[in-house]
Amino acid sequence: MTRRTDASTTTPGQSTLGEGMGEQFRVIAELAGDIAFSIDLPTHTLRYLSPAFSSSFGHTRDALQAAIAGAHEDLGPLGMVLAGSTGAPGERRTQEIDIRNADGHPVGLQVISTIVQDGDGGQSLVGLLRDLTPQRTHLADQRRFASMLNHEFRTPLATIDGAVQRLEATAQAADEPTRQRYRKIAVATDRLIAMLDEYLSPDRMAAIGKVRQPHTIAPGELLEAGAAQVREAGREATVEADALPLALRGEPEGLRLALKVLVDNALLYSPSGSRVSLGARRSGNGVEFFVRDEGEGVPPEDAACIFDKGYRGRNADGLAGSGLGLYMARSIVDVHGGMLRLAESNGGAEFRLWLPALEDGGQQRLASSSPSSDNRSDQ
Repeated sequence: MTRRTDASTTTPGQSTLGEGMGEQFRVIAELAGDIAFSIDLPTHTLRYLSPAFSSSFGHTRDALQAAIAGAHEDLGPLGMVLAGSTGAPGERRTQEIDIRNADGHPVGLQVISTIVQDGDGGQSLVGLLRDLTPQRTHLADQRRFASMLNHEFRTPLATIDGAVQRLEATAQAADEPTRQRYRKIAVATDRLIAMLDEYLSPDRMAAIGKVRQPHTIAPGELLEAGAAQVREAGREATVEADALPLALRGEPEGLRLALKVLVDNALLYSPSGSRVSLGARRSGNGVEFFVRDEGEGVPPEDAACIFDKGYRGRNADGLAGSGLGLYMARSIVDVHGGMLRLAESNGGAEFRLWLPALEDGGQQRLASSSPSSDNRSDQ
């Protein structure tokens, strides 16, 4: 069954390969562990197939040729993809399929292909076959590990939760500081259980890899999610936005989480009746978001360390938290080729989050050449 199809266009002039250069690319692909192929068009005659195809899957070159002709059940999905490939020369197509090896075991394959012009004026379908078994095994290991963590953490947390509920129920004679300590334990326990439900639940783990995940999000949608979070907390949100590009490339859940951390901090470190301001504007080849509160701001002595793992500033005394929020947010942003920094502000704290935008042609430029390369100080 075909699971995914992407198409993109290569740079003009790159679709014709000489024989010597084609051989070099085959060698490079095979050194990387991929299986190269070349098929004559329109006859769909298999011209070249890496020897690793037979050693990896147990099927012969003739078996693949039969599959292209529609006469081989185990390799049927691969044959259908190769026989049905169409498009303009240089158009890159990526598909994920399942076949069966010679022993009858299922194997996931990624098929990357394009049509090239031959030197004699004809055309060939060339590409790579990539065994997805290691990737799928890794994902399965991740799910098992997450499930184990979920179980190992949930059991003691349930014990703590039950114990603190009993303590609260029988604490009529306890003094106020003791009751407050019970309440802090209960709140912290609820927070940890909620994190398990959100990030390590069996349902969430089972969904990973089953469907193609969204890989773009509109800047306005991300900004509105932050504003909604402020309003849900009973606070006033002001939003400033210039004309923005249509999309950012990235994992929407991760980007929402990064912005959520900044809004959480703004709500936590500012007076309950104060406003939280959010905004977004074009900046270079991307979009810069800001989240600004009306609190006391980040103490100067903490500014250089607030993104460090487990670091909590001096103004965090008595407030819930683990010192991981900003560290996690910056890690997410870094993965997406963006930057997160603390900006200079006359009052309150202001964080700025820069993310690369999709160009009109669908390409994404990363942040390495951006003038705002210092994540810790304003420019």
